[in-house]
Amino acid sequence: MNPPFTWAEKFLLLIRLTFLIPWTLLYYVSTFLVISTYRGLPIRRYLTCAFLKVILLKFTSRQIQYLSAPTRKVYQKWIRRKNARAGEPEASLVRGRLSDDVEPLRDGRSALLWVGNRHAAKKFVLFFHGGGYVAPMLPGHLEWCWRSYVEAGVETGIETAVAVLEYTLCPEAQYPVQLGQAVDAFSHLLESGIQPQNLIIGGDSAGGNLAAQLIGHLCDHTPPIAPVNLQRPLAGVFLVSPWLSDKFADESFMENDHIDMLSKGLEKRHRVYYLGLLSVEHSLSTSHVRAFPVDGDLSYLKNMSRVVKEMYVTAGNEEVFRDQVVRYGSEVSQANPSLKVRLDIQKDMAHDFILLEGQDRVNGPCIREMKMWAKMVITEA
Repeated sequence: MNPPFTWAEKFLLLIRLTFLIPWTLLYYVSTFLVISTYRGLPIRRYLTCAFLKVILLKFTSRQIQYLSAPTRKVYQKWIRRKNARAGEPEASLVRGRLSDDVEPLRDGRSALLWVGNRHAAKKFVLFFHGGGYVAPMLPGHLEWCWRSYVEAGVETGIETAVAVLEYTLCPEAQYPVQLGQAVDAFSHLLESGIQPQNLIIGGDSAGGNLAAQLIGHLCDHTPPIAPVNLQRPLAGVFLVSPWLSDKFADESFMENDHIDMLSKGLEKRHRVYYLGLLSVEHSLSTSHVRAFPVDGDLSYLKNMSRVVKEMYVTAGNEEVFRDQVVRYGSEVSQANPSLKVRLDIQKDMAHDFILLEGQDRVNGPCIREMKMWAKMVITEA
């Protein structure tokens, strides 16, 4: 457990909110407005990016967690609101598929939060939310899961349920704790009788990092985490704007540092939160390189086709992670000619725009594309 937020921390937070944040927000809103107008990008979406960038860049991990509802409470509130808002014909979809269904895992710190009826489901999704390993889940994550996976199951006549992993955030826990929790969640689903060919895994941003780590672990296990023996490949994997490298020299960082919600400085700080390291040199150890799936020895990728049948990797053209995402997709494709890899670089979009669509509760282009892919995987697996 993190120590309680002290009065001194509350005072410093008040000072920051009163004097620093307004001017910082004005600067980033102005910058994003100018750049998005110049590039012909959707202004409203990029003003949202400016707001999120200020939160991620100017608040510490403890401040973000103090100001945010915990993942479990976000889930419970979303379930209540989704049920309360449901009018016909949506009520018939929601009825029996949304309840406060929390399944604790063996470490006592993590749990599976179910979206959809797991008891009736034939297909399953294991989902890892983003947030740089410091921010709790947002309602938009759950809305995205409902619209892209549960509704895909309803429309194909193949009931689908999503298990959202509630993992321990930094700095309370650091690498490889979250990977261990992801492996435990995955193993728990297999032990409960779910067959690999009926399971999809994935996530966004840091959650995409965690999903890629899990796939890497299945290809070539990462000590000290116990190996997992798969009898058959998974149905699919999706990685949305995944954090795959701790290198910052890509052209996409230089192009998009001032228009994306993420930035070089922010990712350097989150690397310290996640690894607990204060210098770049220390992060070059083998164990820490495995935290970033596109860095270091990539020979493990040749086993990918034994682990998964379909992969969907997506990023925004205007985001800083674009080039590392392209590199990962290309490396996986080259190492596995038989694996179906779809690499989707989305025009006019920055980091994790599918989450913003979920926050707005709309079936935008990102949610629609994900739903189409999910339908294909659900019906083929």
